[in-house]
Amino acid sequence: MQTLDERIADRTASAAVVGIGYVGEPLAFRMLEAGFPVVGIDKYAGPERIADLAERGLDVRSDFTPVADSDVIVICVPTPLGEGQQPDTSYVEEASRDVAAAFGDGGSEKLVVLESTSYPGTTRELVLPLMEAEGLRLGDRLYLAYSPERVDPGTGRDYQSIPRLVGGLDDRSAKLAEAFYRNLVSEVKLVSCPEAAEMAKLLENIFRAVNIALVNELSLLCRRMGINIWEVVEAAATKPFGFMSFRPGPGMGGHCIPVDPFFLSWKAREYDFYPEFIELAGKINRNMPYEVADWVSEALNASGKSVKGARILVVGVAYKEDVGDTRESPALKVIELLAKVGADVHYHDHMVPSVRIDGVDYVSEELDRAKVEAFDCVVILTAHTDLNRDLFRGLDVPVVDTRNAIGQASA
Repeated sequence: MQTLDERIADRTASAAVVGIGYVGEPLAFRMLEAGFPVVGIDKYAGPERIADLAERGLDVRSDFTPVADSDVIVICVPTPLGEGQQPDTSYVEEASRDVAAAFGDGGSEKLVVLESTSYPGTTRELVLPLMEAEGLRLGDRLYLAYSPERVDPGTGRDYQSIPRLVGGLDDRSAKLAEAFYRNLVSEVKLVSCPEAAEMAKLLENIFRAVNIALVNELSLLCRRMGINIWEVVEAAATKPFGFMSFRPGPGMGGHCIPVDPFFLSWKAREYDFYPEFIELAGKINRNMPYEVADWVSEALNASGKSVKGARILVVGVAYKEDVGDTRESPALKVIELLAKVGADVHYHDHMVPSVRIDGVDYVSEELDRAKVEAFDCVVILTAHTDLNRDLFRGLDVPVVDTRNAIGQASA
């Protein structure tokens, strides 16, 4: 009988992916493409979702029975922020218990990998004890590692081209996980422990959050000084060393960047450490939708109108261009703020047909020039690549362009 190492090496190891969302889905299909027998497990997937995935070749179950026959189990469940900006690890806890309970009584070894983003120590301090509570022991059938997801929605980036980090709780866990991911991607970086991989994931996104906060704050200053921030960024980007270009916007959204800094801030307090720099960046980025709402008010005032009763068109509600994802999108907050002061807000985003904000249902509107000109103000918050920018150029109504989509914004 082949060992687990051998089954991973020749890609006959059976695999289960727990959580078939924006992380688990591309992983599962990449594993199928690489030749692994794969089953998806998602307790919350509805029949339509399961049927759609089945049509595309992925078998998805709502129970954990496939774990008993799996050699590799990868956990890709959400890790949102809970009340008080604290990490909500309930999905990871639930998945860890369910996987451990379904391990079965056989003697086969299994590699379990956590991919969900969380604070340093999650794999060792949370997942392992939950599995041990079900009678499992590290190094005795159970091997456990962490490999942070690196999904980049909307870019079309090839899954195989994105290097992966791997940290195992013991040497064999690390080597098994490294061997597994080498079948999926072109480069694997093995680090000394799961905590290093968990911290590296947070660093990647905190780096982006801090730099976005910096350029957002500069955009506010440039606005007051009458300087075009977009020209400034473009000029600075001509330097071939020591500078990396980041663009300002209405805030931050998505599944990682607005959330991940709080994982580290929360964990740091256990060590009486307060990462003020990181928390300041979060504060600046969270405040940007309020600034945008003020800009809209200023633009309307300049044209002799009040926000209350004004018909406002929001262009783009996805958290970034070329995706249909609204998680943590600053556009939702902008719409909420404008609606609360009495504006009649409409939106257009062909990638988001409908959205619910503060208990109100909004539906994306089809646009032509006449419809756009009938609004009192246009706010561009997300500029998809295929957005018809000519619709918004040369209008007689004010345009607040937070993305420099039509090349005439000062902030």
